[in-house]
Amino acid sequence: MTDLASPMLRERRHMPAFSISAKGLILAGLAAFVAVLSLAPLLRLALTGVAPDGFVDLQRLSDLLLKQRVFTATLNSLYVAVASTVLALIVGVLAAVLTVYTDMRAKTAWVFGFVLPLMIPPQVTALAWVQAFSPTSPVLGLLGLTLPQGARHPLFSSYGIVLLLGLYNAPLVFLTVRAALRRLPANLVEAARAAGAGGWRVFFTVLLPLARAGIFAGAALSFVSAIGNFGIQAMLGIPARFPTLITLIYQQLNSYGPDALADMASLALMLSLITVAGICFSGWLGRRKDARVEGLGGAIQIDLGRWRPPVEAACWVFLATTLVLPLSALVATSLVTGFGQELSLATLTLANYSNALLHHASIREAFLTSLGLTTVAVIVLMVVALFLGYFLSWQRSVEVRLIHMAAELSYALPGIVLGVAMILFFLKPLPVLGFSIYGTVWIILAAYLSNFLALALRPVLGGFAQIDRSLEEASQVAGAGFLQRMRDIIVPLVAPAAFASGIIVFMSALNEIQVSILLVSSSARTIGPMIVFLEEGGSSTLAAAVGCLMIVIVLALMLVASGLSSRLPKGALPWQN
Repeated sequence: MTDLASPMLRERRHMPAFSISAKGLILAGLAAFVAVLSLAPLLRLALTGVAPDGFVDLQRLSDLLLKQRVFTATLNSLYVAVASTVLALIVGVLAAVLTVYTDMRAKTAWVFGFVLPLMIPPQVTALAWVQAFSPTSPVLGLLGLTLPQGARHPLFSSYGIVLLLGLYNAPLVFLTVRAALRRLPANLVEAARAAGAGGWRVFFTVLLPLARAGIFAGAALSFVSAIGNFGIQAMLGIPARFPTLITLIYQQLNSYGPDALADMASLALMLSLITVAGICFSGWLGRRKDARVEGLGGAIQIDLGRWRPPVEAACWVFLATTLVLPLSALVATSLVTGFGQELSLATLTLANYSNALLHHASIREAFLTSLGLTTVAVIVLMVVALFLGYFLSWQRSVEVRLIHMAAELSYALPGIVLGVAMILFFLKPLPVLGFSIYGTVWIILAAYLSNFLALALRPVLGGFAQIDRSLEEASQVAGAGFLQRMRDIIVPLVAPAAFASGIIVFMSALNEIQVSILLVSSSARTIGPMIVFLEEGGSSTLAAAVGCLMIVIVLALMLVASGLSSRLPKGALPWQN
């Protein structure tokens, strides 16, 4: 027995030195990665926003924040964020209840259509709605519902911004509430029914109170998304002269350039504080009462009975109005030579697609830049997420938790805040290297890596949760080092989840606008902001063609991921019912 055990003991005596060293180096590398790309820029932002000259100047801050334009923009930001969150809650909670608890048919197809707008870039969504409800809308023209010529566009208003933000963020609420509802045990509903409670009473007195945590989590996500959604606020708010903090920062940079960085940092800090306050308030509301339940989720089925046909019809009409109609208008606009022309055989043309794909150099270069940056970001983040997921799942130390918190903070804050932080941090020449990456593609890549790390982590953490750690422990006992265990055991098992995270990051980063809108330059443009630039330049038909191409890419990636869903962890793909 001693002779058999001694080789293993010798291996284990030699193994820890290498294993600990490898783990330590990798953990230090992860900490440096997050510190340089997330913590340091955000700390620089906070310092510049409060003390741009090296000391806290409260007078400067009060003068800036009490300016009429800034004060109005702050109130407008709060209004659209809160009002759109209320709308998103109503729509998202209702959709979650219908798809989880009722006998509604074709749920999978409906959920795919309901969640699809969340995958479409917000600037494309805004462009589609603008063209669908403009006085010269080609689709409404076919239906005889066009507005009078010269009429004010109904979406160029605060109500239009609230409507689009609410509908755009409703899938976020839907996803979190659906997850909460699926965890509720069926016996609670059965007990309520046995006591004589009807469907609506069960809904309001049992289901909603127990799903409170999921509802408020969805509200927090919706609030954060709404207050930081540059695409919709810019496309609707700037023409309507309805300023918000996010559009004010954008216009400040366009008007004054880097000279306005101190004021931009203060405004970005204000936006960050509002975002964090909204998250904390939502979390406090969710914890006010204990809503824990015993047991696992079960099959709860509410029979709609004679109401099923009208409910199903209402659900599909909702999708037709909020998804099919805007996208149809976008496609129709992309197929005519001039904005406002009626789509017919005489006006039908593919010239806009030809220009976008072959002849418009700036669009082609922006797409290639986005494709290259996104590919590099996906590869780097998949590797980082695999190693960080290991530490988060199985070795949660204080250092690992801090790294995770920093990554989540960069993702939770509005993208434009991270953009300002990146400008402040990378504007001056880098130490040792002696050159600045401001105005180059590298600062955009740095922003992508910082912003999307938390997004890449989520499917990977789900993959680790499904692995039995005894496999890794057995290989460790057999003498395998950390890197060898990662290569031979962990990576093959978590690869499907890492692949899912890569697809989700690719879809999010390829058409991204929130972060890159402040970082693009004449020599480094990405495809996401091109929609805004083309629309501002009066090239609406070309912007529509680019928007349609973006949607085609998103749909193709979603279909590829759906085809591989059987190999992915449950819940890795948000559009899967």
